[in-house]
Amino acid sequence: MSRPTDISRRDFLRAAAAAGVTASVMPLGQALGAMIPEGSTRPPDWLDESGRIRFRHDGIRKVTGDKVFAVDIRARDMPGWPEAQSHGFLLRATRADRVFEGVDLSMLPEELMPDRLVTDAELAADGVAMPEPDFYGDLLLKTGEIPPLLGQPVALLIYHDYPRFRRAKQLLQFNEDAIRYGRETGAQARPPYGRARFVRIGGATPVAPDIYSPMTGTVLRPPADSNDWPAADAEGDAAARAMHAAEEIARSLESADDDLAVFRREYHSPYVDPAALEPDNGNAWYDPAAGRLHLVTGTQSPYTNATHVIAMVRASRFRLDELRFNAGYTVGYGQKEHHSLPYYAAMAALYAEGRPVRLALNRWEHFQTAIKRHPFRIDAAIAVDRRTGQFRTLRMDLLGDGGGRMNFSPSVGEVAASAAQSIYYFPQSDLSVRMEASRAPTAGSMRGYGTLQSMSATEMLVDEIADELRIDAIELRRRNLLTAGMKNTQGAVPAGLLRAGELLEVAARHPLWTERHERKRLHDQDHPGHHYGVGFAAVQKDYGTGAEAAIARVALDADGHIHLRHVCNEIGNGSTSSQMLVVADWLGRPAHDAEFAVTDWPELPLTSNDEPYTMSQAAQDQAARDPHWVPRITSPRSASNSAYYLSHATREAARILFERGLWPAALSIWREGIGGGQAAPLAIRREEAVWRDGLLVAASLEPLPLARLAARAHQMGLVTGVVVHTFNRWSWTEAEFELEDGTHRWPIDALALRRGDGGYDFQPRRRVFYPPVQRNNAAVVYYAPVATLVELSVNGGSGEIRLLSHHSWMECGNMIVPELVSGQLQGGIAMGIGHALFEELPLYEDGPGNGTWNFNRYRLPRASDVAVWSQTGQVLPPLSPTDPPKGIAEVTMIPIVAAIANGVAHAIGHRFHDLPIRPEKIREVLL
Repeated sequence: MSRPTDISRRDFLRAAAAAGVTASVMPLGQALGAMIPEGSTRPPDWLDESGRIRFRHDGIRKVTGDKVFAVDIRARDMPGWPEAQSHGFLLRATRADRVFEGVDLSMLPEELMPDRLVTDAELAADGVAMPEPDFYGDLLLKTGEIPPLLGQPVALLIYHDYPRFRRAKQLLQFNEDAIRYGRETGAQARPPYGRARFVRIGGATPVAPDIYSPMTGTVLRPPADSNDWPAADAEGDAAARAMHAAEEIARSLESADDDLAVFRREYHSPYVDPAALEPDNGNAWYDPAAGRLHLVTGTQSPYTNATHVIAMVRASRFRLDELRFNAGYTVGYGQKEHHSLPYYAAMAALYAEGRPVRLALNRWEHFQTAIKRHPFRIDAAIAVDRRTGQFRTLRMDLLGDGGGRMNFSPSVGEVAASAAQSIYYFPQSDLSVRMEASRAPTAGSMRGYGTLQSMSATEMLVDEIADELRIDAIELRRRNLLTAGMKNTQGAVPAGLLRAGELLEVAARHPLWTERHERKRLHDQDHPGHHYGVGFAAVQKDYGTGAEAAIARVALDADGHIHLRHVCNEIGNGSTSSQMLVVADWLGRPAHDAEFAVTDWPELPLTSNDEPYTMSQAAQDQAARDPHWVPRITSPRSASNSAYYLSHATREAARILFERGLWPAALSIWREGIGGGQAAPLAIRREEAVWRDGLLVAASLEPLPLARLAARAHQMGLVTGVVVHTFNRWSWTEAEFELEDGTHRWPIDALALRRGDGGYDFQPRRRVFYPPVQRNNAAVVYYAPVATLVELSVNGGSGEIRLLSHHSWMECGNMIVPELVSGQLQGGIAMGIGHALFEELPLYEDGPGNGTWNFNRYRLPRASDVAVWSQTGQVLPPLSPTDPPKGIAEVTMIPIVAAIANGVAHAIGHRFHDLPIRPEKIREVLL
């Protein structure tokens, strides 16, 4: 299983060099010279006098409208570009059941004919094709073929002036006659995108060796177009034994006795748009005389886009000697992760006759083509002991619709299945998933990445079981908690203490829960026709991809100024602000300035084949002999990976700088003077040193300011700059480094050091300890839990559901920026409310693929819908000062979905298994 990946800078440069192209990827702000994520940054007053954050370090520029988003860029904004701006738009098929026979522009008056019309015939003649068409689909549809999906582009129109472009687009955008169709064929039948199965039978106790699990066996991944799983054989290979275990589980469910209740339900989750405020867009200029292509776009995967653009153009008749790729800020909740719009922008530039061309989707086009959240049909079954309420088995079959282009559908399906257990321990489980191809617009990476769909189903079923068995719903959850040392459904032991039980304890004592039945009686008595309900749900979600890599550099000037360089880039979650704060753990204050989205790391001359999920153990062992080799250079900015994984690199760099630079500098000051100075009478331990009010203190020694320590470190030639590379495959890589005072083992795999005012020296590792490749099958080990209580009222006449209040509890270790955590919780809850009550798109001809959907038809939650003035959130205190922060951007949206469904059941006595729960569904039940 893998999550979205982005090609590393080194692989990008290698590919560009092999193609004979000079290439660069840089943040938009670096090209404009005025954006926070790159270059030296000293944001005004973003910290108060105590070093506490007042606002995000990029906040002022964002709220004052600086051009940080690609959608705001015109040709005149880009240095060196021509000022004249051309504009393009795509004609798209709104039928997927007929043969495409070309375009018809006869409804346009002569003066509105495009300056350039591009069809697939011209692309084919010029050798221009979509990179990785199995993943992204084709650029334009060939005449005589059936559109594979609704919204498939069939032609590009380019205009060299805006008024003509605008008038022509208004005439063509909703005109079905602009495309000619031939014979009716029906929609194409295509094989599924992927299948997978996770099977586990535990031992006699939760901590005993498993009888079978993916962790010690395998994840089943048969050919996608096969309808059969491997043959079962208890003595066969790992796949055969997995199927034997699956058959054993099936028999146990079929032969359930009176003591074992089996609850089977089918759930449906909706097809949802990410509703990103920035529609997909790009602005590109191809200079044929210089063979140079410039591209500005919003994306979460810039290196992949840039590498594919090079391959696309170099395979064509167009000369390409240089690519300049500028990526702006974007907030896409995954929707701009490996999306296809950058390739269309590059294609448009090739045919714009040497002019910059802007290809920016309006909201209707964005709804028509932007990556969606997968809808799932989920057959779920839980077997439970009637007497004890103990869960025995979880079985789940998931069927996802990936739309007309594969994108990340196989990966989303696997993540959904492996997360289905949520906060519970199941002695045995069988989780299978199939991701179908269809004519719907593409579904891919989106916030939750499949777990929202699967865990909501689990939580709704658990609540129904409690109701049927007449066990308090929170008590049933307590009895079945996955706790420290137990195994997940892949057979892996999760990291550290699992604290979901603490959330259950505090929720169980909340007056909304303890008084829910009396509150319902009084409310329904005082509000005839309105039904009161309270619902609860609790989940825990993984964060990370199982192949997380990062690079960070922390350096200290002689005057005490801290400089941070980092691969992290900003996608709206505040990660750049948090990384500047992380260094304070070891250096006593946040970084003074920072450089983000850094792509050039000469201090660490690393190599990688970037195959962390697919390489064999033998291949990894062989490659790791080279001290310059790492499994991956850096990770994409997704999967809630900044708080834990990216901070680890920042923190380790700062820690080594303290240990090798500041601490020996402090000792040299304290030991000055006759007989060993003020330190001689004392026993000094490094672990006793702490920063207090910007001063380093230890025992009763003189407090030392950072500037004095930095000056001494530079004077003595101690370490004043550290660059580290880190890698995590569901556990941290460690390596040994031979330094002047002996061997040191740190949780990093590459290191460079600067001493005094010198340059950086790469430190070849002596040995490295990479996590076994088999840990890929763990699927997840890092979890963050959230629990939510909801009180709501159902209008028995209109069917409207009104949230009265909601209360959430979270456990996320030590918060780096509490305000950002609060924002993630509130924003995630709002998205979850939309998923539960409002947001849904029809899949096919009546859906967004027909090009007529906008926010006038797609209902997002408003402030009045989310109980904005009566919501509360509580974060559990960390276990210790070193309890690491957890990734919570995705988990915050999940429990409110099931809590609302469970609250509706309490209110009206009917359980809905299809989301969203719309008023018409309520009316069908009550009227």
